[in-house]
Amino acid sequence: MFSLGFDIGSSSVKVSLLDIETGKAAGSAFYPKEEMAISSPVAEWAEQKPEDWWSNLKLALNDVLTESKVDPNNIKSIGISYQMHGLVCIDKNGEVLRPSIIWCDSRAIKYGNDAFDALGEEHCLSHLLNSPGNFTASKLKWVKENEPEVFEKIDKIMLPGDYIAYRLCGEAVTTKGGLSEGIFWDFKKQNISEELMNHYGFSSDVIPEIKDTFSVQGQLTDSAAKELGLTVDTVVSYRAGDQPNNALSLNVLNPGEVAATGGTSGVVYGVSDQLKYDPLSRVNTFAHVNHSNSDPRLGVLLCINGTGILNSWLRKNVAADLDYVQMNDLAQTVKPGSDGLLIYPFGNGAERVLKNENPGATIQNLNFNIHSKAHMLRAAQEGIAFSFKFGMDIMLNTGIETKVIRAGKANMFLSPIFRQTLADITGSTIELYETDGSLGAARGAAYGAGLYQSLEEAFSTLAKVEVIEPDQKNIEALKASYNNWKENL
Repeated sequence: MFSLGFDIGSSSVKVSLLDIETGKAAGSAFYPKEEMAISSPVAEWAEQKPEDWWSNLKLALNDVLTESKVDPNNIKSIGISYQMHGLVCIDKNGEVLRPSIIWCDSRAIKYGNDAFDALGEEHCLSHLLNSPGNFTASKLKWVKENEPEVFEKIDKIMLPGDYIAYRLCGEAVTTKGGLSEGIFWDFKKQNISEELMNHYGFSSDVIPEIKDTFSVQGQLTDSAAKELGLTVDTVVSYRAGDQPNNALSLNVLNPGEVAATGGTSGVVYGVSDQLKYDPLSRVNTFAHVNHSNSDPRLGVLLCINGTGILNSWLRKNVAADLDYVQMNDLAQTVKPGSDGLLIYPFGNGAERVLKNENPGATIQNLNFNIHSKAHMLRAAQEGIAFSFKFGMDIMLNTGIETKVIRAGKANMFLSPIFRQTLADITGSTIELYETDGSLGAARGAAYGAGLYQSLEEAFSTLAKVEVIEPDQKNIEALKASYNNWKENL
């Protein structure tokens, strides 16, 4: 038997097929091969067409089915991981009313800040565990205020993963975790926040039916099965935002465990059993995939919008003659600390860790006589690691003490410089695993469909492939560089 995992990112859509018996991938593919387009019709806006997610999903799935030669009758479950905080609006016919406002869009900050003031700091932080900020609920408020003709036609709102599940099953459903990511969930009352809905002027009718994260949430329709080359017996049995799902992929489920990613954005995600929050909402707390009323599991999320995208920008504009491996090799010719060159990676929208400020990326201390392309490449990776350190110090206030970081061996964690710098500056051991969000979603779906009897069984084959320990000889230079970086922030 097999389980599919769909990972709906903002850069690409990845599909993996998991062999339930061996716990290994029977095939995987992603589309598009270049980064998916993000439309910015106005500065600080970021939109994507949900139809593009669906089209790329079909292409990737077709490659997986062709490569694996697995009989579709043996594919029993589907799990969905998705870019968090996006907004998809559909009408009563299921038609998308406007492009999705995605996670790195900054237009709704004002509405979130106004709601924070109107509802009160104590209420928002103790009930929602966050400021409404720039999250999904505030994006919907932006639509209400600026596109009233669209708002009036809305039948249901969805997160990106909810929309993909809708295309698969023809039913609009969501999860508590998804609602908490959108800042719709009241953790004290264990329900949709009436106060937030009333303040924003939303009817509860726009919220889809709530299903458990690990459960049979729907069955493929005849039309979806035919379009995808699957069968109607296949069920959707798991969905989660990309960062809770990444933690699941790394078997990070219990208090004190920490996961990290370094894709377009960078994330550190720690699990807690305490309803704690950052008073300034610079790091955010959501329901984790295994959260329940009786046994709380909260994910504390640090997000840095500008991480891998900085490395990508440098490749396109500074090192177009090099691939990423060559960039890393060149950067390693420079000693830790980059001879005083500092780079701040905050060039991809408003940064929550900076209280929703959008300062832009900057370069400081550039000396034309000593600094080279190699210095730029190293300082960029150090700056990304420094931004992680800055946020992880904030996470300490919520009870997340990071001693071991688990990550997939992918994206920024393929870089020896980045992962060693992160280990050195934080004093953390880094454990790397051969997994990703699509495989994690496939495991979650197999458990949700009863193909695995427990999460322990689902992750029993997860293998650690590399361990990075802090290197004492680098720490002094990096600490001095970090202190300068922080002082000039």
